[in-house]
Amino acid sequence: MRYSIYYKILVLFIIFWISPVNGQFFQTSSAQISFFSKTPLEDIKAKSPEGISVINSSTGEILFKIDIRSFQFKKSLMQEHFNENYMESEKYPTAEFKGISMVPIDITSIDNQEVVFKGDFTVHGVTKERELKTTIKLIDGNTLVLESDFQVKCEDHNIKIPRILWQNIAEIIDVNVNATYQIVSK
Repeated sequence: MRYSIYYKILVLFIIFWISPVNGQFFQTSSAQISFFSKTPLEDIKAKSPEGISVINSSTGEILFKIDIRSFQFKKSLMQEHFNENYMESEKYPTAEFKGISMVPIDITSIDNQEVVFKGDFTVHGVTKERELKTTIKLIDGNTLVLESDFQVKCEDHNIKIPRILWQNIAEIIDVNVNATYQIVSK
């Protein structure tokens, strides 16, 4: 199931509704999320260009969602096992992060800014408080680029890896986020 335009609009509406009217909002519906699992027997890579996110630069709030089924693998069987056996995508269709920056976001600066977002990270139906380090850069006054690399520990989110497959699937997954946001309000 892919996110429909109505779902994206609903997410934006919720962010606008819970945030001050005078905020500066940046949004994307095409954030690139990839993950990598390195093991002695097999490396597993997948990516999705369908992350949706909104940042209120005035308050530092961020909301980020990804449809688990949107991740694409080189091998279709790997993708099937990922969705059915490990992520249980029918039961837990999305992963999300909702947080706030620990430092103010300076949207007048064209320099790279190191911003840590603290909030709730939900994967496989389990929510954990996380601090995610990011680099943010304002490109032209209307475009904001966010990059982040972090790790997800499978056991922290009750993602079960059968003992027989311990050499095929890493217990800690490397995640990369690369998102280009456009301003939607000033």
